[in-house]
Amino acid sequence: MGRLTTHVLDAAHGCPGSNIKVELYRVEGSSVVLINTLHTNDDGRCDAPVLQGEDYASGVYQLHFHAGDYYRARGVQLPEPAFLDVVVLRFGIDAGQDHYHVPLLISPYSYSTYRGS
Repeated sequence: MGRLTTHVLDAAHGCPGSNIKVELYRVEGSSVVLINTLHTNDDGRCDAPVLQGEDYASGVYQLHFHAGDYYRARGVQLPEPAFLDVVVLRFGIDAGQDHYHVPLLISPYSYSTYRGS
């Protein structure tokens, strides 16, 4: 069975993004359905795959990373509203692939992602 994993790196501070809330949604037509909610650990990774087992199916998904809350907790002064509050990544999964890894590199004003390994 396949799995989806993620991790977050904080480019502004040069460290892993720890204790960031991450939500996974499955896109179903014009709706999104919450599948899982996790938090990153001290290494910026989730302790378990975000998606795995019977839930791992082909389709379109969204990861929501609560970056604004993370930076506020670190004492970073953000404008209100924050430029990047919740970073939303929409991507497709082909369940024939065993593993998708979707990392996020963030700062208060930018982010990047890619399909990792």
